[in-house]
Amino acid sequence: MTVGGGLAVYFVIWWTVLFVTLPFGVRSQAESGEVEKGTDPGAPVLPGLATKAIATTIIAAVVFCIVWYIWTQLDA
Repeated sequence: MTVGGGLAVYFVIWWTVLFVTLPFGVRSQAESGEVEKGTDPGAPVLPGLATKAIATTIIAAVVFCIVWYIWTQLDA
C-alpha cells in the first residue's frame, strides 16, 4: 500500500466512522425542552463535535491498522 493509497483508505474510514459516531450522546431540543424559536425541534442542543472528532480519529486509526495488517498479509 502506497502512502497516497493509505491516506485515501484512512480518509474513507474516518468519514465512515464519523457518521457512525455522530448520533451517540446527542439530545434534541425537543427532548431537553429548550426549543429555540425558528429552529427545528430535532436540532441537537450540544452536538459535541470536537469530542466526536477525537473519538473518530482514534477509532479510525485502530480500524486502519487492522486493514493495513490484513492488506500486508495478503501481499506476502
